[in-house]
Amino acid sequence: MVLHTHHVRRIGIPGLEGCLRHALLPRTLESVQTRLSSSSSKVWQNRQGRDRFAREAKVQGLKSRAAFKLLEINEKYKIFKKGQTVVDLGYAPGSWSQVAVDRTSPNGRVLGIDIIPAQPPKGVSTIQGNFLSSEIQAQVKEFLSNPARGRPRQQKVFAATEDGDALTEEELDDAGMGYIDLQREANIDDSGMTRSEQLSGRLSRRQKEEGEGRMVDVVLSDMSAPWEQTTGFWKRSLSDPYYRMMNTSGMNFRDHAGSMDLCMAALHFCYDTLRTGGHFVCKFYQGSEDKALEVQLRNLFHKVHREKPESSRSESREAYFVALRRKPEAEPGNVIKEL
Repeated sequence: MVLHTHHVRRIGIPGLEGCLRHALLPRTLESVQTRLSSSSSKVWQNRQGRDRFAREAKVQGLKSRAAFKLLEINEKYKIFKKGQTVVDLGYAPGSWSQVAVDRTSPNGRVLGIDIIPAQPPKGVSTIQGNFLSSEIQAQVKEFLSNPARGRPRQQKVFAATEDGDALTEEELDDAGMGYIDLQREANIDDSGMTRSEQLSGRLSRRQKEEGEGRMVDVVLSDMSAPWEQTTGFWKRSLSDPYYRMMNTSGMNFRDHAGSMDLCMAALHFCYDTLRTGGHFVCKFYQGSEDKALEVQLRNLFHKVHREKPESSRSESREAYFVALRRKPEAEPGNVIKEL
């Protein structure tokens, strides 16, 4: 026999009615949450079906429609080049990493970091963990410290520095020289330096920066503050993870404040790892503190732009900072400070 609260009232057992209510309450809440989740899922599915970017992403085999945001930014600012090292913060489900791999091939390397488990795109190395933790950031820097790790084997070309070391195509491209330029290395410019001497100087700066841990060309951050998990603890699927860093709460101030914290963490990472001339693309939710963040970005980069890509939904408060060409010298106090 199943006892309900009206049965308890008839029987008159003291205290049992309250106990049954407490026992039934979690099941009631779970039922309500399930119905709300189902309704929200149907709304999302209907919106995705009408979204031309979502349809096009599926046709092109992209992980999500977010790829078009980065493609639009890259089309305007040309942030990617062949052979670059790219770090994608909050990479899941992987559409930005897909774009980065395609634009930096054949010799580039892309490292994605995310708190949720996800199947990485082909050619992307990943680390699962909370980027805000010092342990995960140490793992990322250790991974990047080996220039060959995560990168296809490079082909040597017919060029060498004065000490006889062969140069890769990526190094020549960074130095702005091709094979024909090397054949003219005897030509001396107005500074009195040969092309070979200029190349050696640029490579020396590169080697110095790598010794300081600055070996990243582009940092991407599409992170958002995660929701606290309340259900779905049993899910362990790579293709359908529950715990996501891309949800918004619907409360503008909360979303804005959370995005500022994540942007600051990504900016600190840029200061430590981004080489001179490197670029930074960061998602944020607009609010009262984004102007202060923009000032800090201008202290580290030559140019800073705000972008609202066409593929970003008009009702969303998300926008992107596109920070171009890291300055060679920047005072830590002007960059690394709390908002």
